[in-house]
Amino acid sequence: MHCYGRHWRQRHGDAFTLAYARSVSHRAPLLYLAVIFNTLLVAWSFHTRAPVAMLAVAPVIMVLAASRAVYWMPKRVAGRPVEQLRLDIDAMQRLGGWGALVFVAWSLGLYPYGDPGQRELLHFVIAVTMFAAILGMAHAPETAIRLALAFTLPWSLFVLASGHDDAMAISLAQVFVTAILLTMTQVQHRDFVRLELSRQLLARRERQTAELASAHYRQATVDHLTGGRNRRAILACLEEHMTGPDDLVRPWLALCDLDGFKHVNDTYGHAAGDHVLRTVNERIGSAEQVLAHGRLGGDEFAILFDGALGTDAVVAVAQGISAAIREPIRFNGATLRLYGSIGLYRAEGGSASTCLERADAALYKAKELGDGAIVAFGPDDEVALQRRITVMRQFNDCALEDSLRLLYQPIFDCRDGRIVGLEALARWSPDGVEWQAPGEFLAIADATGRTGELTRLVLARTLAECRPWETGLEVSINLAARDVVRDGLAETMARIVKDAGGNPASVMLEVTERALQQDPKRAAAQLIAFREAGFRIALDDFGAGWSSLSQLRDLPLDRIKLDRELVGALATDPGARAVTGMIVALAWQLGIGCSIEGVESAAQAEAARALGINLMQGYHFGRPEPAAAALRVYAGLAVPLAVGIG
Repeated sequence: MHCYGRHWRQRHGDAFTLAYARSVSHRAPLLYLAVIFNTLLVAWSFHTRAPVAMLAVAPVIMVLAASRAVYWMPKRVAGRPVEQLRLDIDAMQRLGGWGALVFVAWSLGLYPYGDPGQRELLHFVIAVTMFAAILGMAHAPETAIRLALAFTLPWSLFVLASGHDDAMAISLAQVFVTAILLTMTQVQHRDFVRLELSRQLLARRERQTAELASAHYRQATVDHLTGGRNRRAILACLEEHMTGPDDLVRPWLALCDLDGFKHVNDTYGHAAGDHVLRTVNERIGSAEQVLAHGRLGGDEFAILFDGALGTDAVVAVAQGISAAIREPIRFNGATLRLYGSIGLYRAEGGSASTCLERADAALYKAKELGDGAIVAFGPDDEVALQRRITVMRQFNDCALEDSLRLLYQPIFDCRDGRIVGLEALARWSPDGVEWQAPGEFLAIADATGRTGELTRLVLARTLAECRPWETGLEVSINLAARDVVRDGLAETMARIVKDAGGNPASVMLEVTERALQQDPKRAAAQLIAFREAGFRIALDDFGAGWSSLSQLRDLPLDRIKLDRELVGALATDPGARAVTGMIVALAWQLGIGCSIEGVESAAQAEAARALGINLMQGYHFGRPEPAAAALRVYAGLAVPLAVGIG
């Protein structure tokens, strides 16, 4: 019996309280209905023999039983809080025992007034009511025990004291059957507990599974930084709009990129950058006509606009978003300012990737315009995109060694008219007929990940064709923006120079201000690595950026090359001459050389020389030519287009 003893005890906890209450709510009303019926049956049987006072107890018992039956109706139980249910179950243990005692006492009071048949009826009613009570409370064993004791003990004692011929047999039978019923109740309660524990375990696992599924869904669709849609979610939303009925107007897809975001990250830290992304996400979401929006990654957002908008209308809405992004963003006492360039494309036909490609092309044009420009993708852009796709495939599939050639433009020292260097200018052709300048194919090289290969090839071929260790010429090559931040490139290029038999000091590496601005810290570290490897460094297109003065002071520069727009205005614009003179003076004070490119007239050359610039290149002095022709000019075997200042 010891091994079963623990099954008599009712379990605690909210889950078990609810389980007990649900079970009792389906059994107690039926039990009380049995009590009402048995009470009515006994009262009817004794109505001619028992005193009125005794019979008057019957309605009281039936009313109390009916009220308890109503109280335990399942719908009523389902609406009660668990705290009240716990009190109800505790109250049932007490009230059940006392109620059974009242019923037995009333029956015992009627016993002397009955004939043998009526007395047998009382035996039967007491037994049946007790059996129903114990079985009805099988899932509430403590209440079942109280009911069993309340019925069995007083009735058995009464039967033994009554002098009935079969009193002992009746009492033993009742006690034995009661014990059997209680044992069955114990087993049922044990099974009930096990089933409930299994149900609770299953519920916990289902809850954990649901929570895990919800977490996975959030991870898969919610951007952890902004709390809005992530790349997968916004693209799924785009696909949903694109695969709708044919008569559904397709939305506008906009790609928004934050100009100046990297500067915020580098200057104020990633916490400031995160705050900016959250703020921009909120501002985009608050705009009208926005169907959905989300962050694609980094500082790029995708926005879906109502397809009912015309081109002018959607541009106006995008301008409103761009203006909202321009609004100052406060962070830890600092004021952060950014621009949002936006490219638009109506998502018609094709796939989501097709739409992204065209919106991205429009975004690229917008970023070229700067200042948070808005560009809608049009028919001309489609033609240019198809051409770019074709060229990109050709570039990606070609062998660069076979499709690349180099031209060299001489760099003159105008103090004595000598050629002191050659700048290598790459030309690429997909067919060997039409040759493209770097401005046309360098972005494609970057998109296909071949800028490193291109730079290494240009350096190796320049060294092989110009042999600066023999001619004494300085050779200049241009580095792509990605080269400026590519780890290990300095060592690789130094090895190429040494394997060719040259000296890195004879190689001038030209970098642009725009390339430095993409990642100033990494770019500065890379330039130091180039300098330590022996290379010389020139800052190309100087004056086109916005951080020029700090770059002159902080970067390991040997020379600056003035932007060709400044050069074009030297002969006619006093302001351009004043700016150029200031730059030359500053460079001289910092010990940095100064050169000028894009010189196309004697007047420009004379103005530059008057400002103290001696190193010049441009069509006025010589056009880019193959290595053999350029070296003949250097050797004096041929005459360039212009050999002097004027």
